[in-house]
Amino acid sequence: MNMNQLNDSLLTSVDEIMDAKFGKPGTPEREQFRREAYAYYLGQILHDARKSEKMTQKELAGRVGVDKSYISKIEKGVIEPGIAMFYRIASELGLSVELNRRLIL
Repeated sequence: MNMNQLNDSLLTSVDEIMDAKFGKPGTPEREQFRREAYAYYLGQILHDARKSEKMTQKELAGRVGVDKSYISKIEKGVIEPGIAMFYRIASELGLSVELNRRLIL
């Protein structure tokens, strides 16, 4: 076996890893992972934006009319805010949200 063949045999695609760990796309396990990953990612974006604005969770919560614990849960990826609350939070953090239509071929 030459070096290129060895390297090719060691390569694994992300899709193969995801399929093995969470099942094929569309399976309940894969969808659950997708939802959790999305919630975590969204929470990190809001956390970073809040820190950038030098705002506490309590201050942000007061501005959007929720408890501090609700903001904490969003930032940890435990829960996802509804769309209206997401826009209120984003607005208070000086973020803009853009919606685009995806073209699926």
